[in-house]
Amino acid sequence: MNKLHVLCAALLALAATSAPAQVLIGQTAGMTGSVAASVNETIGGAQLLIDAANAQGGIHGEKIEVLRMDDGFDVKRAAENARVLLEEKKVVALFMSRGTPHSQAIIPWLDKHDVALIGPSTGAMVLHKPVQKHVFNVRATYQREAEKAIQHLLTTGIARIAVVHVTDSFGQDALEGAMTGFAKAQAKPVVTVPADREKPDYKAIVPAIRDANAQAVLWIGSGVAVVEGIKALRASGSAAQVVTLSNNASSGFIKQLGDASRGVIVTQVFPNERSISYPMVKEALALARAKGQAELSPAALEGFASAKVLLEALRRAGPKPTRAKVLAALESLRGYDLGGLEISYSPQDHSGIDFADLAIISDGRFKR
Repeated sequence: MNKLHVLCAALLALAATSAPAQVLIGQTAGMTGSVAASVNETIGGAQLLIDAANAQGGIHGEKIEVLRMDDGFDVKRAAENARVLLEEKKVVALFMSRGTPHSQAIIPWLDKHDVALIGPSTGAMVLHKPVQKHVFNVRATYQREAEKAIQHLLTTGIARIAVVHVTDSFGQDALEGAMTGFAKAQAKPVVTVPADREKPDYKAIVPAIRDANAQAVLWIGSGVAVVEGIKALRASGSAAQVVTLSNNASSGFIKQLGDASRGVIVTQVFPNERSISYPMVKEALALARAKGQAELSPAALEGFASAKVLLEALRRAGPKPTRAKVLAALESLRGYDLGGLEISYSPQDHSGIDFADLAIISDGRFKR
């Protein structure tokens, strides 16, 4: 080997040792398909904070890279993606899965490899109680949202309320919260209508709502399925007030609804995305505007909050974080201020935040 080759080899070795280390985080979610609009907004919100941290040198001098795999909102693909991320990509944690049955399908892989899932973008009670050792929720439960929605409608004098619910674990979970809201007010829905997750039969669903003379509808479902359902309801001539849950709290949901969006109520699990009295919102807005984004959506704010928890766990885990260190860091999180909202975990409680509110769509925006 001549002197030039020796010099090149030395320079390559120096570059390899001086290059910043990377912390690999894994994510599987429906980046295409029926929930893509809100999923990609949560990703955008999370990436605001991750990019800002990386621009400052990362956490403990290590850049964070999120390896993302699209599962198309398919349960089997979500489980297989989780396996690949954990067994082949060797990520130290999973982050922001989407969907109740999808997140449930990931849990066996978390348990097998003793890895944390941070901020699943679902409010499923099954991820809260009983406590899932490896799941660390950031947002409130769907049951809490659905209960609040029903209570709101009843207290405004609306008595004839229909409930449409998707026939999967998410739909059953949120339905239970709605029924709790009815029970507390000693009331009942005028009709409860199941809807297939893949192929909702609007020709059966809409007449059931109209025949019950419903004044309002709590529509429990995801993305395009709810959009098409609301459009079909309006096309039938029904003016019933429609309420849906925070999994549809995205700008994309409003755009897909078009003219049918006016007056739709969507429950929220974080403060108003324009309320700069919350330091977290102020921080997120500043980072968004620095990238040329004028506003945040509620979905983006959820992603931002989840990223706050992820980065704090990595800080507490120390340099060269391992799966075990990240888990221990999360378990030790007590009274951590996200910026106007506190989050705490313990071995007995992985619920995170219990914040629920309502917003109405007006002039193409969520308003409270």
